[in-house]
Amino acid sequence: MAMSSMTRRAMLASSAIAGSAAAMPVMAQGAQGGGRSAAPRGSGPDIRWLDGTAPAAHEGQVWGQPWPRGTSYAKGGYHLSGPAGDVPLQSWPMAYWPDGSIKWTGHATAAGAASDDGFTLRAGGRKTAHMLRVSDGRDVITISVGDTVWTVAKSGANFLSASSGGRSVLQDVHFHAADQDQPDDDGIGPATTPRQTRSTGVVQSAQVEQDGPIRAVIKLTGQFEGDGGDWMPFSMRLYFHAGSSSVRIVHSQIFDGDPAKRFIRGLGLSGGVPMRDAMHDRHIRFGGENGGLWGEAVRPLTGLRRDPGESFRKAQVAGMATPPLGEMSERVRPNLELIPAWGDFRLRQPNADGFSIIKRTKPGHGWIDADTAGRASGLGYVGGVTGGVAFGMHDFWQRCPTGLDIAGAADDEARFTIWYHAPDAPAMDLRFYHDGMGMDGYWDQNRGLDVTYEDFEPGWGDASGIARTMEFRLWALPATPARADLANMAATMARPARLTANVARVYEAGMFGPWSPPIDDGNPLRDKIEARLEREIDFYVGQVEQRRWYGFWHYGDVMHSYDNDRHVWRYDIGGFAWDNSELSTDMWLWTSYLRTGRADVFRMAEAMTRHTGEVDVYHTGRFKGLGTRHGVQHWADSSKQPRISNAAYRRYYFYLAADERCGDLMRDLNDSAKALATVDIGRKVGAREGDNKMAGGTGTVQSEAALPAGQVFMGFGTSWGSLLAAWLTEWERTRSTKARDMIVNGMRSIAGMKYGWLAGGAPFDLATGRFLGAGDQIGISHLSGVFGVFEITDELLGLLDVPEYEKAWLDYCAIYNMSDDEYRQATGQESGAPGSGRGLRQAHSRFTAYAGVKRDDPELKRRAWAEFFGQGDRAERDGYAPGHKVEGPDVLKPVDEIVEISTNDAAQWGLTAIENLTLIGDVLRP
Repeated sequence: MAMSSMTRRAMLASSAIAGSAAAMPVMAQGAQGGGRSAAPRGSGPDIRWLDGTAPAAHEGQVWGQPWPRGTSYAKGGYHLSGPAGDVPLQSWPMAYWPDGSIKWTGHATAAGAASDDGFTLRAGGRKTAHMLRVSDGRDVITISVGDTVWTVAKSGANFLSASSGGRSVLQDVHFHAADQDQPDDDGIGPATTPRQTRSTGVVQSAQVEQDGPIRAVIKLTGQFEGDGGDWMPFSMRLYFHAGSSSVRIVHSQIFDGDPAKRFIRGLGLSGGVPMRDAMHDRHIRFGGENGGLWGEAVRPLTGLRRDPGESFRKAQVAGMATPPLGEMSERVRPNLELIPAWGDFRLRQPNADGFSIIKRTKPGHGWIDADTAGRASGLGYVGGVTGGVAFGMHDFWQRCPTGLDIAGAADDEARFTIWYHAPDAPAMDLRFYHDGMGMDGYWDQNRGLDVTYEDFEPGWGDASGIARTMEFRLWALPATPARADLANMAATMARPARLTANVARVYEAGMFGPWSPPIDDGNPLRDKIEARLEREIDFYVGQVEQRRWYGFWHYGDVMHSYDNDRHVWRYDIGGFAWDNSELSTDMWLWTSYLRTGRADVFRMAEAMTRHTGEVDVYHTGRFKGLGTRHGVQHWADSSKQPRISNAAYRRYYFYLAADERCGDLMRDLNDSAKALATVDIGRKVGAREGDNKMAGGTGTVQSEAALPAGQVFMGFGTSWGSLLAAWLTEWERTRSTKARDMIVNGMRSIAGMKYGWLAGGAPFDLATGRFLGAGDQIGISHLSGVFGVFEITDELLGLLDVPEYEKAWLDYCAIYNMSDDEYRQATGQESGAPGSGRGLRQAHSRFTAYAGVKRDDPELKRRAWAEFFGQGDRAERDGYAPGHKVEGPDVLKPVDEIVEISTNDAAQWGLTAIENLTLIGDVLRP
């Protein structure tokens, strides 16, 4: 955070967060590093429940905690202090300030009950009554949590088993997949039967990342192997918490097949459950909706013609052991074997609006319908009074088509499967959606871009290399839980309880660029801005549900642009469909959460982070490290750029949730600039009729002169600016001098150019991070600063002392929105000349504001507000007008609508409004 912004932040904190609390024992006193004044601590807890109230119980918590610069890391540990007493923690450093003081810490609690009133984080470790132990052997890793013992295999397909109270309750847990060589029915020629192949996830390596005493983390990596060959590399982490009988599994797999030859038929996680109890003491459960639970026995004792006895009926329904058989009615006991035993059960969620449950006695016999409802929680259970397993998947109905299977419950071993793509759903079809329509060269492709906004090039709209992360949980249980307990477990799957740092603490520590909490000062202009901020966030949260933006690949993303005539988002129009992080939607959501602390916004941002970091980015292949621009399919657009794989969008979730997977994704981007040596992301720029370059091979035709090996042409904004966040995060996580030098070398070389940031781009040395050349031509782009560059630069200017770069950046900020005459005087170039594209003027008002604050220039501050309240780039839209509802025959179903809504506009306007209020809110005049 820049010094002037931090001073402004401190002032706002005292206004917006009334009161004060006792400083934490580990908090530094006096001034922070870099000459900044420490912001006052606000009232309220340091850590709070995201939803505002504590759950009845939880399976263990983890979160990241921010610290102001100058804070010493408490090597003796930390604990939570709450109304119910102290809570022991397992803690670890996550990031450091440049002076070596702690910036972020990670913390984990044991499972158990919770306090409603939040907690204070204090230095000093506390012993815990609940501990886990990790034993790292040659072939297996053993995790002991009370009476539950987990065994993790270091290699092979069956990676997990568990016992409870000395009895085996879970065995042979593995991932498996089925795919076929053609779609279900292409409608072309005579129908043929697809050939299916099956594969199993095989673990190849294992690593203990944390070994307790409260939390253990095991990372496994491998690939799927089967009769179709090796494919789909994966990584997963297993999380264990003291006091919990469950394991959380975060599984990430990469689709690296040929979309024209491999159509995924099913993806599942399966395991075995020994069945030792009498048939009538074996129980099946499925989580329903709104706290509901479907529960039956393998051999039911209720509803019979003859009554076995009330005690038997009540015990079975409750999932408890029934009385001895000698107490059963003589009219039933001799005939028990004539009551059908139901062995197989299925729950299917084919879409976001309905699921069904069916069951049968055994294979070879018919299925019967059991029940239907809307949205399943994603939890199942199979077992008996001497042990069983609960199993489930997070975001179950949101990621449809999904399913839960239980097979062989009447046998000696039952098998459960969590289908994260159900095998009876249509096979996945990841082929590109059109045939190219004759657009074989750049001239024709640019014509297509002009009419549909789609960047198309044959072979570039490839799904091979994209990924998806899923979260599962398994419980190893000594007996069938009570129905209320299972309902709580189902709630854990559907809406996990989460401890998180109070957003006031994030603000006070100066994290994530210029933002501030809302202030109620009676200023009607501020109220007008705040009302629109809230209205547009509410609108997008609601659109996810109204438009059913759900599904395996879709959940987490939103659409880019709206079709006012059809009253639908432009889901089928070129580059107007899926948003894919365009113009920092992720950052807008996270910043909105930080301002408000809203749980619904956090969860929407969380889902978007999971989606955009996995589905919209390539993790293997020729595009590895790059992301895909917005399009009809998440991978379809042929523009592959760092601006989408941008680590700036992952940092929020990584730090707030202490999420290791996000950490992996950001680290993978440290060397992603190398992809620009073989993928020319500006390949079509300037192509005109008669310059119809073909898009063959690797697409390495460059508009610039060929560069020496080890150099690439890189734009300052959408490419270098997107890599800054990866290097910054690596530097603060590990104190890597290499990552820091990559940033500083780039800064200094830009500052040494004639036009500095106005040059827009230059040849870049991959080894040193330096830009090369004189930079004596202007190359402004309206996109350069709107993919997190503004926010990351604000952070960097407070961390690094590179005054020449700061001047170059502030010059850019002040010049960008100048009038045409001022621009000509400042640059010697006409405003409309090539290389002087200055769109998104309203969004760039925050650049003007930033220069005004840093240079203490009242005229720039005044100009910034005039730019912000000006016409903007969407003259046809009144951004402050409320939305309306569309009903009747004009739409499929009633929907809310905002005329001319654009996610580009919403995201950039939202970020600009928040940042202008933070930077120059004190000069906002009605």
